[in-house]
Amino acid sequence: MAFQCQRDCYMKEFVTRVESCCPAELKHEINGKKETVKGFNVKLQDTILFPEGGGQPDDHGVIGDVAVLRVTRQGAEAVHFVRSPLEVGQEVQLKVDWERRFDHMQQHSGQHLITALADTMFGYKTTSWDLGRQRSTIELDTPCVKPGQLQALEEAVNERIRAHVPVTVQLLSIDDPAVEKVRSRGLPDDHAGPIRIIDIEGVDANMCCGTHVSNLSHLQVIKLLGTEKGKKNKTNLIFLSGNRVLNYAEKSYSTERSLVALLKTGPDEHVEAVDKLQKSVKLLQKSNLSLLRDMAVLIAQNFKNSPQRGSFFSLHKKEGDNEFMNIIANEMGTETLVFLTVGEEKGPGMFLLAGPSGPVTELGPRVLEMLQGKGAGKNGRFQGKANSLARRGELEELLQKHCSLPASEEE
Repeated sequence: MAFQCQRDCYMKEFVTRVESCCPAELKHEINGKKETVKGFNVKLQDTILFPEGGGQPDDHGVIGDVAVLRVTRQGAEAVHFVRSPLEVGQEVQLKVDWERRFDHMQQHSGQHLITALADTMFGYKTTSWDLGRQRSTIELDTPCVKPGQLQALEEAVNERIRAHVPVTVQLLSIDDPAVEKVRSRGLPDDHAGPIRIIDIEGVDANMCCGTHVSNLSHLQVIKLLGTEKGKKNKTNLIFLSGNRVLNYAEKSYSTERSLVALLKTGPDEHVEAVDKLQKSVKLLQKSNLSLLRDMAVLIAQNFKNSPQRGSFFSLHKKEGDNEFMNIIANEMGTETLVFLTVGEEKGPGMFLLAGPSGPVTELGPRVLEMLQGKGAGKNGRFQGKANSLARRGELEELLQKHCSLPASEEE
């Protein structure tokens, strides 16, 4: 069975009838988190909302004024998940989210075109593809694609777009000899009805259930962004088609203008300017690290040389790191109980408790608990990460009480 969305991919509204409505649940992403949503699975007499399949995500839309959260295929039927029940036998109007639908049409037809020409020109077979939210990827059965091949492929696909090549749909019975001549990665186990062929005139004929443009000119343009190493000697080809190219160009221009304002140079000099900045930052980081090391040694020596020094030393330094803390602990030796923290005063950070092995082993778990941290200890050292340093002062008091002659230093 072919759905109305497959018979006419450009139809935006459609009147049909509710055939069934059953309680159901859906794992749905809400604000970046997956939650289980209670609702209803609705089957309609026919639908213009495409159920996910063939590498293409499902459509969004509404049934009346009820939002459709997911459309899936069960055999020859499409199942629409909604939050509110619909009356069986009721006549309803469907509306498709056209921006999403047309975007999927452009990417899917673009994939067919790229796949066909990559095979024809270089013998690179497509083993899978992914229609992503921002960009799409075709997995090619080759270890690499040379830059010259990528350029030639991009020129070839855009030449076909400019030639206004028609794209048509054929429905063939499964035993039709013509089926053997079309490109296919096989049919799903629960396939029912005729075989649907997407024919790009003179370019490709491929089994596909998805929604497609009726002419390659509707793709507008295709941009091959580049390639990445795939799995098992394969190459991932990244591409944009149609409106995504325009959106990408607009976003890139906006970024370019922002960089011009920040770097005070023209677009052609951005890479050189950023390279200079990175080198300057590395030099400053190196100098800063050297100063921190020197400071750590001086802090430890200053404490050890103080006539009033006790058996406890505490220090917090926002800009420090693990090496900074370990240098201080090494300089202090094992007679003094040393409690060091680095990071945001009330936020996350790192800690080190060092000194006599007995007190360190005894107090380490308490430090972990109060700093909501993770860590471990051995040989008179207990260190790790703290989720919150908010109770640092309270913890310092506890450690001071454990020592007979408390002394404290804070930066």
